[in-house]
Amino acid sequence: MTAPTVTPSQVRCALLLRDEIAFLDLRHEAAYATGHPLFAANMAADRIALEAETRLPRKDVPVVVYDAGEGLVPLATDRLMALGYSNVRQLDGGLQAWQEAGYELFQDVNSYAKAFGELVESRRHTPSLPADEVAALIAGKANIAVLDVRRFDEYATMNIPGSVSVPGGELVLRAGRAAPDPETTIVVNCAGRTRSIIGTQSLINAGITNKVVALRNGTIGWTLAGQDLEHGADKRGEIGAFEGAKANAREVAYRAGVRHVGPEEANALQAQTHRTLYRFDVRAAEEYAAGHIPGFRHYPGGQLVQEIDMAAPVRGARILLTDNMGVRADMTASWLAQMGWEAYVLDGGYDRALEIKPPAVLPKPDPAHRYRRPYEGTDVQASAMQAYLDWEYGLVEQLRRDATHGFFVI
Repeated sequence: MTAPTVTPSQVRCALLLRDEIAFLDLRHEAAYATGHPLFAANMAADRIALEAETRLPRKDVPVVVYDAGEGLVPLATDRLMALGYSNVRQLDGGLQAWQEAGYELFQDVNSYAKAFGELVESRRHTPSLPADEVAALIAGKANIAVLDVRRFDEYATMNIPGSVSVPGGELVLRAGRAAPDPETTIVVNCAGRTRSIIGTQSLINAGITNKVVALRNGTIGWTLAGQDLEHGADKRGEIGAFEGAKANAREVAYRAGVRHVGPEEANALQAQTHRTLYRFDVRAAEEYAAGHIPGFRHYPGGQLVQEIDMAAPVRGARILLTDNMGVRADMTASWLAQMGWEAYVLDGGYDRALEIKPPAVLPKPDPAHRYRRPYEGTDVQASAMQAYLDWEYGLVEQLRRDATHGFFVI
């Protein structure tokens, strides 16, 4: 069956009005990364059966699909309709028509989270230090703590010497244990820029008394500066919040427009079936596996902010977060709200029957179809790393040209 068409301007209008829309790029990730609209989410046509029902929970949500002339639309339309999706349309003219309309294409993956991170740094002047200065502090045994906010597996692959793994959503909850001396300078690093900017600004927003800086350009900047990385580290930051962290995190969420709801109100949100509601548990995987509220999908807070296009491809949907300690959900929700999401945090709910099972994980794509990130692994060419940084530096201006983002920065 041929899906009805929708024009690029109609899609852009829906995005500007914050209507719910799943704008899906049907190419494999490597092709998607060469250029796509800001809020287009990647769902390869041959992965629809694996991913759609997890990533698109409402079967009557407006779905718009496109390719770049590969002929993927008919196949994808048939697969979506076979799964029960009743409101599937195709972008008239595909990706070429979007570009011919004068609309922006963004490269790479997780592009709008990365663009948002650059906007945060631009608006808040998030402090950072170059690799050589941080290396000198480490060599001089200065009073610093280097906190790596990437996933633990990324940290274990390569890390700044002496750093501790504290994934981004855990920072405010664990910084008090990682740097108990208020005179300690906290250096936050990721692989490139986004997660370290968001992590540094999270601690600043939450009112930690320590001086906090990002390692400018992360492990990419470290490598380009000729510094050596460690491999196989396993230092994990333990739970221990700084004084006032919980109340401060809630205040940050309030300032961002996050709404707190109890279990009954959460049920009312779930009952509104004309809206898409994503429910995420943002704690560590082992905490989730030990007992979680039924219906909540596991997604660690730092990665949720970074990968929100993958986690929640329905732009304009609602997002409800849970965390038995509150801090992680509040900080994560504060960033999602600033990215234009209608964000909620569930208060309570852990005094009822919990589900005990590990997180459900979507099967990984064929490595041949995956986009190789310039900031992962240890064998990336310096030219590719520098080109990636140059691209990130240009994102704020590209957001301005695109003019659909609706982001704000508290």
